[in-house]
This record gives sequence, structure tokens and C-alpha cells, in this order.
Amino acid sequence: MYTVRQYTAQDYEAWNSFVAASKNGTFLFNRGFMEYHADRFTDCSLMVFEGQKLVALLPANRIGNSVYSHQGLTYGGLIINNKARQETVIILLKSILHYLERQGVEIFFVKTIPVIYHKIPSQEIEYALFLAKAILVRRDSLSVIENASRPKIANNRMEGVKKGLSNNFTVVESQDYKGFWQDVLLPNLARKHNAKPVHTYEEMERIHKNFPENIKLFVVQHEGKILAGTVIFETDTVAHAQYISGNEDKGITGSLDFLYYELVNRLYSHKKYFDFGTSNEQQGRQLNRGLAFWKESYGARTIIQDFYEVPTANHALLDAVFV
Repeated sequence: MYTVRQYTAQDYEAWNSFVAASKNGTFLFNRGFMEYHADRFTDCSLMVFEGQKLVALLPANRIGNSVYSHQGLTYGGLIINNKARQETVIILLKSILHYLERQGVEIFFVKTIPVIYHKIPSQEIEYALFLAKAILVRRDSLSVIENASRPKIANNRMEGVKKGLSNNFTVVESQDYKGFWQDVLLPNLARKHNAKPVHTYEEMERIHKNFPENIKLFVVQHEGKILAGTVIFETDTVAHAQYISGNEDKGITGSLDFLYYELVNRLYSHKKYFDFGTSNEQQGRQLNRGLAFWKESYGARTIIQDFYEVPTANHALLDAVFV
């Protein structure tokens, strides 16, 4: 019923058009975004057709005998259109698993798209994975504000906001990715976590140039100096904080509290959701409670993102699920 084949460069426009019209795709699945780090992954993205009609996409990469719904993306899974129904998605998953098995792939790993990113309800793939006896291997907790029902910001956060106001701080959209990376983000990550950000500032500049309406840097400035900042990835329904960082004085000056007060209450109050992202470590098995507490102080509460693995041979389990 369906034909599955691997994506090629000739499919660039068709792929992007489908993502834009899908019910659960975001700009992260646009090939212009995915391919900024193409050298790091062996692409194994799939396209599914009904006759000549494109009906689904799977952004993916391959390592050995395993395929992942793309490891270079925050979320992934099957991209489908508004007309895709539950029965259809079950058959789509069966077709993909069968195809992967024929390609020598033994295990398919899926990181799901959190529900807040769906334009309309789109959890068909989760049910199909259940039928295929997929195993839940990881669960992350995301701290999310729903603006229509957001709890009041905690008093301890407001104290930081008042400090920022008294210090005459300003929040501006900036193009100075290099300055934020070198003066704030890199030193802060090295000092607190002995880590580096996933993206370099050159990469961020490049993908911001390709997606200026979706990727924005906001910073707290004072006397020409960047004190704190964050990169926002904006989709149809969500403003997602990709990086959150302030200098060593942020607790004293209130720079980070002031920044997020402005983002949540003014700059992105029109969005359905504000996503602070995960506070998990060790594949979801540990919670950074201090970080989670800070996010929840703004009124964020938990939604989950699940990660599954399923043997490709399990496509046979989907043969007899309909009554």
C-alpha cells in the first residue's frame, strides 16, 4: 500500500513543503536546518508515498544496524499531514519497520515530538509504537508554561526582577551571538558543568540567518555589556528556550530573572506555550532540582517527552491489530 524510500538531495523542496503543511512538523525538520550538522551524522531520512503522493516523512540517521529518529534534533518521529488517521499511521509504521528490516536495520529508536508542538492532536505514532511492543527507554520532563492558565510567578523570582528594574537593565533582541557565547555562555558552562554548548556561535549565526523568524537571541544589556541571554526557538505554538545563561553576578543583579520575566510576560505572552526545556540528566534518570525549581518559579509545570526502541522485526505484530 505504501512505498518507502530514502531521502535524496533532489527531494529538498518536496520535503520542506510537506513539513510546512504537516500537523506536527516544525522548522527543525526543514532540510535547511537539519543539514547544518550533516557532517556529524549518516543521514537515513525516509519518505513514504501512497502511489505518487507523499504521505509521511521520517527525519533519521543511522549508526550500524540501528536507525534513530534524528539524534541531531531535539525531537523527532513521524511527520504526517492533517488527514492522517490512526489506522493510517499504524500501517505507515509497519511499512517503515519492514523497510528498515530489509535494509539490515535491527533496532529503530524514536524520540517523540512533545504534544505542545503539535498544531492539532497528533499522537498516533505513540499508539502505533505500543502495538508494536516498543520499549520505553527514556522519559524527560519538560518545564512548560501554558499562557492561558499560568500560575503566578513566585515571589523570589519577582525579587530578582525588581533588582533588574532598579539596575536599569534592558532586554533586547541581539545579533551578537559571538559576544553572548564568549562573554557569558561558554564561561558559565565551563565554570558550572565543565561543558560546552551543542552549537558553536558560528553555527547559530548561520542557522539564524536561514531562519530569522524562528531563531532569536535575547540579551540583558547594561552600559553596552551583555549580562545574560538566551536563544529562543519559535514554532507555531511554542517559544522554546534553547540556551539559558547569565554571568557570575546574575543572582546579585537579577539579570537572568529580569530577562525571563520580560520574555514570558511581554515578548512571548501571545504564544500558547513557553518551553524552558528539560532539567534532566543521565538519560532522564536524574532531575536537576535547582534548575527545575527555577523554571517552575515562573509558573512552568511538567509535560513529558518519551523515547522508545522497537525491533524492526516487530512489524509482524501490526498484521492483526484491526477488528
